[in-house]
Amino acid sequence: MAAQNFKSSIQIQPSFHCHLLPSSLPTIFKIRHKPQNPISLKFHPIQASNHKYITPTKQQQQEQDDGIPMEHIKTLVKFKSRHNYIRVLEVSRRADHPLAGSRLLLLDAPGNIHSISFLFKSITNAYYDVLATLPPILPPGPLGILGFGAGSAAKLILELYPQGVIHGYELDPSVISVGREYLGLSKVEKQYPDRLFIYISNALNASVKDGYSGLIVDLFSKGCLIPELQNPQTWEKLKGKLKKGGKIMVNVGGRCVEPEDSRKDGKVIMEETLMAMNKVFEGEVFVLNLGNRKQEDSSVAIVGGLPDLEKWRISLPKPLRFYVDMWNKYG
Repeated sequence: MAAQNFKSSIQIQPSFHCHLLPSSLPTIFKIRHKPQNPISLKFHPIQASNHKYITPTKQQQQEQDDGIPMEHIKTLVKFKSRHNYIRVLEVSRRADHPLAGSRLLLLDAPGNIHSISFLFKSITNAYYDVLATLPPILPPGPLGILGFGAGSAAKLILELYPQGVIHGYELDPSVISVGREYLGLSKVEKQYPDRLFIYISNALNASVKDGYSGLIVDLFSKGCLIPELQNPQTWEKLKGKLKKGGKIMVNVGGRCVEPEDSRKDGKVIMEETLMAMNKVFEGEVFVLNLGNRKQEDSSVAIVGGLPDLEKWRISLPKPLRFYVDMWNKYG
């Protein structure tokens, strides 16, 4: 795809891979290039106040729609690999936006964000923070990340939990390469050489001796959850990879997903995935919704049941504690 077309006409909607969460963040982030054809990065965050949803006023939404001028966005690299259309964008520190100073990994033709990297912080204010709440409720043992991307969730988990060991699986070697060169993954690997292990392989074939304490599943291709996740047999297979008491946390996408194939519906694929999960983990599936707009929701799910919520809350760093009360039982 030509750079000219990318800059002037493509609408990037990374909703299922980068929901922003705190109440202080804007609902819409637009990169302004030409007024008639803006590139939009849409964020529909939950508004957290006593763990309740608050819908922004019309005036607030209008103020937030101004977005970031294109001069604050720099494209560091873009190319097609065997599996993805890869772009890395850098947001200027001068930008008046919570993503100021970040680098973003965009994959597939629609440009969904798969990783966010800040130079001086690991909390992303995105769904990676939800994934980082998983380790305290797991038994001892390594954590598997299926769909590693550039390592946003791994970086946060390694910094927050000193005993954590991560095995990450990514199908596309080019994603790991750009993660190392542009999004700080090399630094993370050097900092935690005995705690982070990355494999270029099909994540569904991942395995370790004695099983994983837990799994994080973030498997998308061409803007959609991979079709294997709509098959109960896949969840039976993943269940067999866990230690006793292990749990799986899953980015299940939602209506905000922008697939390459316009005939596909992210909400339908999410529901099919949740149904497949529930056939294997009946009564043990819980869902956390990240959107405050029903037409553009996006969710994370956990299977294996919830622990004692108060103990879970206390075990987490303060910025992550409010997520504990946001889970709802599926069905």
